[in-house]
Amino acid sequence: MTSSTTRRVALVADAGFYVGPPMARLLAQRGHDLVIGNPAAGLVDELTALGAAVEVVDGVRDLADPEAAPRLVEAALGRFGRIDAATAFSGRVVTGSFLSSTLDDLRSVERGCIEAPYHFLRAVVPTMVEQKAGQVLVLTSATASRPTPNAPLYSAARAGATMLVKNVAAEVARHGVQVNAVGTNFMDFPEFLRASGATDPAIRERIEAGVPMRRLGTVDECAAFCMAFLDGSSGFTTGQFVSYAGGWG
Repeated sequence: MTSSTTRRVALVADAGFYVGPPMARLLAQRGHDLVIGNPAAGLVDELTALGAAVEVVDGVRDLADPEAAPRLVEAALGRFGRIDAATAFSGRVVTGSFLSSTLDDLRSVERGCIEAPYHFLRAVVPTMVEQKAGQVLVLTSATASRPTPNAPLYSAARAGATMLVKNVAAEVARHGVQVNAVGTNFMDFPEFLRASGATDPAIRERIEAGVPMRRLGTVDECAAFCMAFLDGSSGFTTGQFVSYAGGWG
């Protein structure tokens, strides 16, 4: 049943991992009701306490599953009748040299880094086109902007996702829909630490020395940066890719 509301409605595809929880909190603080996938423990209570109405959709973490993103959209339209902002991230970091890579490696990065954002965009953008308004932010990777040693397949796939965002943005701009990408790297969260070996303090120190700002980024500051692409405060930017990597990229 559709609820009547004057609040903006934001969809956060994964509110249990990476920047998902802090993004959901900031959107709630900025007057949004929320549709969230796979929320972190206790997050729904936090969002409700901030005044947000919250619709939860479980079992949608794998956006490469063609049914995941449509379930999120259906939940949003069923509860709120529209989607004003939507954001997603996807893809597992796959490292290793090109010469040691396999076709299975390529298929793995293609599924997580190309198919997943494709399905997400294909699900959310038509609703916004029909509304004649909306903001979409896809988090890709700063590796999309330059050759990346020890991650050639991942870098190439992320570049493909970024170009997909740019193409979709160009196609739907005339409908008042914004589609942008933010590419992260050197983030202080478990997946990056695992993939880079930065769980070892000595390796982390070497990695941080290669970041112009000499540290790793936090998910909270990344979420704050992303708000301009989602919270309705800036309506005249689309088709852009911004690296969020401490000056790298």
